[in-house]
Amino acid sequence: MFKEKNKSETPPEDAEKHTPMMAQYFGLKADYPDTLLFYRMGDFYELFYGDAEKAARLINITLTQRGQSAGQPVMMAGVPFHSVDTYLARLIKLGESVAICEQVGEVTGKGPVERKVVRVVTPGTLTDMELLSDKTESMLLAVHQGPRNTCGLAWLSVTQGEVHLAECVPEALAEWVARIGPGELLFSAGATPAFEARLRAIPSVSALSISARPDWQFDPALGERKLLEQLKAATLASWQAQDLPQAHAAASALLNYCEHTQGRALTHLHSVRVQRNDELIDLPQTTRRNLELTQTLRGEEKPTLFSLLDTCMTGMGSRLLKSWLLAPRRERSEAQQRHNAIAALHSATTHGEPAWRRLREQLKGSTDVERITARMALRQVRPRELVALTQTLQKSELLAQIPRALEPYLTHISEQLQPPAGCAELLSRAIAPSPPCWCATAA
Repeated sequence: MFKEKNKSETPPEDAEKHTPMMAQYFGLKADYPDTLLFYRMGDFYELFYGDAEKAARLINITLTQRGQSAGQPVMMAGVPFHSVDTYLARLIKLGESVAICEQVGEVTGKGPVERKVVRVVTPGTLTDMELLSDKTESMLLAVHQGPRNTCGLAWLSVTQGEVHLAECVPEALAEWVARIGPGELLFSAGATPAFEARLRAIPSVSALSISARPDWQFDPALGERKLLEQLKAATLASWQAQDLPQAHAAASALLNYCEHTQGRALTHLHSVRVQRNDELIDLPQTTRRNLELTQTLRGEEKPTLFSLLDTCMTGMGSRLLKSWLLAPRRERSEAQQRHNAIAALHSATTHGEPAWRRLREQLKGSTDVERITARMALRQVRPRELVALTQTLQKSELLAQIPRALEPYLTHISEQLQPPAGCAELLSRAIAPSPPCWCATAA
């Protein structure tokens, strides 16, 4: 899905002819020329000129003219602050990216209020729970063309705490893209025309938001340094990720883009996972399609193997199950652990009922802790999400009481479910039980 370019707007050198507010707008817009800019004005996000015309066409909002600036009428269109998520969802579905510009200064009456872009919402870097499917990750993939017929890949979901790395030959790119299932793809503007043509020819790429990033961002040394900074480590050897220069180059661009869109460092990223072809069961794209793992032959979500197997009580569980189906590992020990744990839960009873049934009841109503904690790290969390997190932490105290003697893997899970001491109590004291829906995002 290739983004439609906006119509040219007034050049920056003419900014002095504009009103102070429009001069401020053009200064901000200059940093996001191919991104729709949602410019906060009171209870609305306004779009101007080419952005306004494009948004009006794409999502059917009213295009108007109001006043003049530099002797020309100001074309504008707006969406209400309270329902912005609805419009963002529609634009993201169309492959568009949106820069959110907020009022950050005090109203003094002496010129326009100070504003800044606080984040950029793109198809591959979604964190808003209203914009995300419970059962699907929003993945961002960066691909680097390396020397001697090699490619580096780095991908992540911003709502998770892990960066994935891999290297492959160009002929295997289509299989990797199908396996990862990204919502957005980045590649170097310095890639050769043949490589770019190969990338764009991958069937699934035609439906993606795809962007060329500056060539200098795809730097192996910079990528390794950024990964070490994220992990707070002196070497990548602990993750077996030290000898992957092409993947490091892709990770450099990936992390740079994420920091750009989120407006801050991703402090919740604390792990790296290297994926190698010989560690995974080979599932060619045609096999995935014919087995209808997650999509039917007609491209529908049901009935598929995933839809039939997925009886998970939480979105986190559904997403994990889907990842197991799409990237099954050759190593049998992990799958065997799961089978043993399930067998133990089926054979045991708790308070007179099967342990597995009681566990499912306790999981019911749990919120998406994974996504909320990521939004906390990114300073985007809302009070109502914190209330839901508090309730789930209280539930986890019960979940942690899974009978540990049943099976070693269940013991490990039980230990991982222990909530931080005093965390639920702190949140319950700090957040009103029913905060208003319009309450501002946590800073």
